[in-house]
Amino acid sequence: QVQLVESGGGLVQPGGSLRLSCAASESIFSFTTMGWYRQTPGKEREFVASITSGSGTSYGDSVKGRFTISRDNANNAAFLQMNSLKPEDTAVYYCTGVQRNLRRYWGQGTQVSVSS
Repeated sequence: QVQLVESGGGLVQPGGSLRLSCAASESIFSFTTMGWYRQTPGKEREFVASITSGSGTSYGDSVKGRFTISRDNANNAAFLQMNSLKPEDTAVYYCTGVQRNLRRYWGQGTQVSVSS
């Protein structure tokens, strides 16, 4: 069973930075796309960012210019660097990966809280 495990969440002040990590239980080459979504209570899960196996990236409008997604194929990991954080970035952040057979996997989520 493929597992994705997020880490790096926490409490940060507005304007601060956090780096989320996503560790995959198998080779990241098996995932054509890795990505991050976020969710707050009562709302649908929101797309944050994605990166393809060819390192093509895409970002949600609300995070463009502040967040950067990357992947480390050698260490089976993906990352989300979050800068200039705002209170509205507060959410549970989920790592996701799509394999070549189009099956999608999700991590358990990590809480990010932005507050003074």
